[in-house]
Amino acid sequence: MQHPVLNAEVQQFIKDNTGKPVSQLALQKNPFPDVEWAVILNQVAAREKAQGKLPRWFAAENIIYPSKVSVEQTSSEATAKYKARLVSGERLIDLTGGLGVDDLYFAEKCSEVVHCELDPELSTIAAHNFRQLSVGNITCMQGDSLGILKSQNRQWDWIYIDPSRRNGAKGKVFMLADCLPDVPALLDTYFTFSANIMVKTAPLLDISAGLAELSGVKAIHVVALNNEVKELLWLLEKDCKGTPAIHAVNLVKDNETIVSGLYGSDVTVNYSLPQEYLYEPNSAIMKSGLIDAAGHSSGLSKLHRHSQLFTSASVTEFPGRRFKIQQVLLYNKSEMKRYAEGRKMNITVRNFPVSVEELRKKWKIKDGGDVYAFFTTNMNNEKIVMICIKS
Repeated sequence: MQHPVLNAEVQQFIKDNTGKPVSQLALQKNPFPDVEWAVILNQVAAREKAQGKLPRWFAAENIIYPSKVSVEQTSSEATAKYKARLVSGERLIDLTGGLGVDDLYFAEKCSEVVHCELDPELSTIAAHNFRQLSVGNITCMQGDSLGILKSQNRQWDWIYIDPSRRNGAKGKVFMLADCLPDVPALLDTYFTFSANIMVKTAPLLDISAGLAELSGVKAIHVVALNNEVKELLWLLEKDCKGTPAIHAVNLVKDNETIVSGLYGSDVTVNYSLPQEYLYEPNSAIMKSGLIDAAGHSSGLSKLHRHSQLFTSASVTEFPGRRFKIQQVLLYNKSEMKRYAEGRKMNITVRNFPVSVEELRKKWKIKDGGDVYAFFTTNMNNEKIVMICIKS
């Protein structure tokens, strides 16, 4: 591929300046008159973004990056590796290829991967990058993915789709029907080419809304990276009926925690006033609705039906944050003035009528430090404050 940024001197400049403020670099004179300065600066910014998110891309030679925004929006290698664990078989087609991060790892599980991309430039860049990454079993096809699917006229072990919201979609509620491709409208067509479909969506999508739009949902994976939910993975199987499984996944470095259950299933919950330790479920559990299942499996008691916090008398392993409770206050003027006003604390609000910002302003509480204050409601419907330290 002949691209101006592949010039050896330009590549060295991009490497040497990765990590430097692009706003300051922009003030310099372009040392390469034959290459647009904005294009070079974009490569510097995008490569810096790739350093932590896409280490294989960052380490490879002569990689071409699309816009910095594209790198920000693409899957990380960590979540791509997780996706690849969910597929099997010989052939997979990605209908929304993009930068191709997911396909790199799908190609380690499937002998043939087809990368479809509507944007001609992005398709060419992806093909070039796959060559630089020494991946030989991914075929890049440029054009409309539905047209490619029909022209290939083959059966696939998996279809993978990462729909993006249409420009101009303004509804407050995120709907799959507002995305391209329109998966709900095309689902029957897709199922004629594969019995297994994986759809990746943003965490913004409400799970119950997704289930209302999609048929054949066998499982849902809520995937968080370092306790931040990054994506929802919908595994669809042709003619699948019944209640889907749901998995709350939190990936942390080389470790992971997974809590599983059936979507919407009831779990026996024990309630208690605050004991010695406090537990806050990780973000994947919160999004998945497996809050009670996580507490039950760890043998914990819940503070209140709607508080989403747990407690125990002794230390217990739990997929989330754990704290040692130092003090429990009733939320009233005298208690707050005596024990909380003017202190430096990290504030969390759960099932409480006052916002974090209002609490900070009213009680002059500074942000940060080693003390954590949880404002919540207990099983007796009393408003309380738990002063804690990390355990």
